[in-house]
Amino acid sequence: MKSFFHLKHFLMRSVVATICCWSSVAAAETQLIKRGEYLFHAADCAACHVAPESNKLTGGRPFTLPFGTIFAVNITPDKQTGIGNYTDKEWLKMMREGVGKGGRHLYPVMPYTAYTLMTDADALAIKAYLFSLKPEKALPPPNTLNFPFNQRWGMVFWNWLNNPNKRFQPDSTQSEQWNRGAYLTEALGHCSQCHTPRTITYGLSSKAYAGALQMGWRAYNLTSERQHGLGSWTDDQLISYLATGKAHGKGVASGPMAEAVEHGLRYMTHEDIAAMVAYLRSLPPVAEGPTVQDGQSGSESAFSVVSRRGKKLFVQACAGCHLPDGRGRQSEWGALEGAHSVSDPAGDNLVQVLRSGTSLETGQGKVFMPGFMKGYTPEELAAISSYVLSHFGRTHEDIKPAAFKN
Repeated sequence: MKSFFHLKHFLMRSVVATICCWSSVAAAETQLIKRGEYLFHAADCAACHVAPESNKLTGGRPFTLPFGTIFAVNITPDKQTGIGNYTDKEWLKMMREGVGKGGRHLYPVMPYTAYTLMTDADALAIKAYLFSLKPEKALPPPNTLNFPFNQRWGMVFWNWLNNPNKRFQPDSTQSEQWNRGAYLTEALGHCSQCHTPRTITYGLSSKAYAGALQMGWRAYNLTSERQHGLGSWTDDQLISYLATGKAHGKGVASGPMAEAVEHGLRYMTHEDIAAMVAYLRSLPPVAEGPTVQDGQSGSESAFSVVSRRGKKLFVQACAGCHLPDGRGRQSEWGALEGAHSVSDPAGDNLVQVLRSGTSLETGQGKVFMPGFMKGYTPEELAAISSYVLSHFGRTHEDIKPAAFKN
């Protein structure tokens, strides 16, 4: 009887221990997935992989390059069309070397040359989060690349030239905050991939963060240079811009930058955003790209004939939301005054917004501006653009109607 009592007690303790063990494993898995979700946002994965007109990570978004079009892939854990068959080892090789399942080389529209800086733990946490999602069966359209760019084996040589394949190393001479910001900016946020000019091989040039044109959108100079970069911004303005997509007196994010805020940056903690700002402040100044104006409206006496026509059209079509002084009606998300895009003589981002529109999900709901191609002629849109540049950016360059054709 005594032996039976001891056996029963032993079995009960074993069951309790097993349950506790399972609970601990489940709790650890939950924490890993939660951490992976945060890192997933910090790495801005959704901006590229969310399907057009959907919130699913099934890919299909086109990236139009000078040598063809590449479509984002499905990153749900579907085993046939997604990433469901990746082992941890294969996942790390893909994230660091750009070599996918079965040795298939990826194109560097997937920013593995930045993700290569990630730690094992962070890269695998992102995988754990993605594998916790519902599998979705979906194949993106096939890439349409010109020869020889459609030969994936050529990426071997590209990687030799342009992929460092090394992990982030903290700088002992810098603060903990600076190192955190460097890691978030360089490894996860991969900001350099858009904001650094490319070389003839399409690798990153030595002019880090000097600004670059990407698929028709201009990613502006992020260095500490005052006239061209962020030197005139306050910390509060930078933090607000990254976290919300707007900054008082500096305009709003649009296009790909708005997507980066919507899908990634707005989910990050204040401490992490502040760390990124601390790192950006340290970037050496590079005097390249459009200059930043002081936000004062230009004199109408200097307006061209095109700009004067544009003023009338602006009052009719734009002032209702943006107001004649560019401050934005009800919300600063409608502000034009002080925006870098209105002082760019080429008007790259201004043209893109008028052509295709832009939107941003905020804590107060979605704010958006529709494209105007269907409602106005190229000549009218060129006139509006020229007026905006002259009036708000004091940049007296007329945009040509050709920018709104084809």
